[in-house]
Amino acid sequence: MSVGTVDRIIHNRGQVSEENIEKVNAIIKEYGYTKNIFASNLAFNKKFKFAVFLPKNKNIEYWQAPIIGIKKAAEELAKFGVIIDYFFFDYNTISFNDTASKLLELDYEGLLFAPIFYEESISFLKEYKKKNIPIVMIDSNLQEIDGIAYIGQDSYQSGYLGGKLISYGIKTESNVLILKITRNVESTTRTNVFLQRIKGFYSYFKENKHLPKFNFTEISIKYDTEKQLTKDMFVGIDCVFVPNSRVHVIAKFIKDNNLKDIRVVGYELLKQNLKFLNDGVIDFLIHQKPEDQGYLGINHLYKKSVLKEPVEDIHYMPLEIIVQENCTIKK
Repeated sequence: MSVGTVDRIIHNRGQVSEENIEKVNAIIKEYGYTKNIFASNLAFNKKFKFAVFLPKNKNIEYWQAPIIGIKKAAEELAKFGVIIDYFFFDYNTISFNDTASKLLELDYEGLLFAPIFYEESISFLKEYKKKNIPIVMIDSNLQEIDGIAYIGQDSYQSGYLGGKLISYGIKTESNVLILKITRNVESTTRTNVFLQRIKGFYSYFKENKHLPKFNFTEISIKYDTEKQLTKDMFVGIDCVFVPNSRVHVIAKFIKDNNLKDIRVVGYELLKQNLKFLNDGVIDFLIHQKPEDQGYLGINHLYKKSVLKEPVEDIHYMPLEIIVQENCTIKK
């Protein structure tokens, strides 16, 4: 039997007898056979297009990080036919819905997505799932939608850790200010990460009855309006918890106004956050590796869509605690 005949049987190209098909299948069953997907893709010059659906990252350091990871993965996988198309939306629900509508009309082999707006993301994913292609979420996990992979922190646990860091070593009654900083008031109540982190934060104190009394105040301010902060907000405050990467806004205000003895906990290794960490204004940063999320997200799509390999749907990033002493990036 010729190599060409065997190749036609394996790849189901016809023009072979039933007798030869039975012989080849018997050999495959006895000795095993794994198709070389790399060779097949190269031979047929096949392309695999993945869509990336994220907020616009101009002047937003946090959202620049996953793009670095995505581009790194794309460069590594380009020789295997992987192509990335980017879809960016402004940080508001109108832009999100417009971009989502465009994406729903197009066909891809996989989608990497950050569900920033809760209800809108739920609606989008319910429709997009009908395409029956792999989807990976980063940054925030919407557990209401089954069958979608997630790569990122456990937001509830990261908030729980934030509570532990706030309370660490405190022996007397304390007043905690939770400052929610978002691009608009609308997103304050609709961003899943915020909700889960704050829920986890409160849970730490509820579950640890041995702690001294902690009094909590929540305030929401807009993303880039520092004038909303006043010294009156910090009267009697011992600790501040900021459940996102904009903790440097608070740290700058604390430093500029010479406010003393306030413990500050926030998120992410942004340059401005690191500056105030090294200055001793921020005490703890919880890091969720957004660059790695982007990189691992594209690799997940490749393994699932191209290699057809079984891949774990949930990949929680480790909760890294960064303090002045273990920070390798200096101001």
